[in-house]
Amino acid sequence: MFKVIESSLQTAKEKLRRGGGTMVLQESGEMYLETIYVLSQKKDYVRAIDVGEELNFSRPSVSRAIHILEEGGFLTIGRDGALRLTDAGREYAEKIYERHTILTECFVALGVDRDVAVNDACRIEHIISDECFTAIKKHFAAMGGSAASPAAARRRRTGSA
Repeated sequence: MFKVIESSLQTAKEKLRRGGGTMVLQESGEMYLETIYVLSQKKDYVRAIDVGEELNFSRPSVSRAIHILEEGGFLTIGRDGALRLTDAGREYAEKIYERHTILTECFVALGVDRDVAVNDACRIEHIISDECFTAIKKHFAAMGGSAASPAAARRRRTGSA
């Protein structure tokens, strides 16, 4: 798994150096960011051990992935061990989490069992194009579903623009 994250990070860094835009992570890196994001919504203090327990990954695996994400500018590690998403990390995690929640709700609305919907959304959220996801989100909202993104919900809660 580390080779995949490292390879993705290296490719993304090269792309950024050439002026190629936003860094793109592989599924494993996205899962870590999403997990840290979700845990940070539930508690004030997220540690690597919390991430490992949530994902059922070993401490060395989590430690290595966390440091790769830190190197990529997606999170910081406080002296107290707290993991904090940077603005870029939070934005990326919110994008993945939005996909997860909206896809899950779409599948459930279609009559899919919630557990199956959650598992399928978890896989699809990492590969669906922005174009397809935006179309699904618009269609779902037009049909009366909630298409509010985590970022929009956070702005409503905090009153920020």
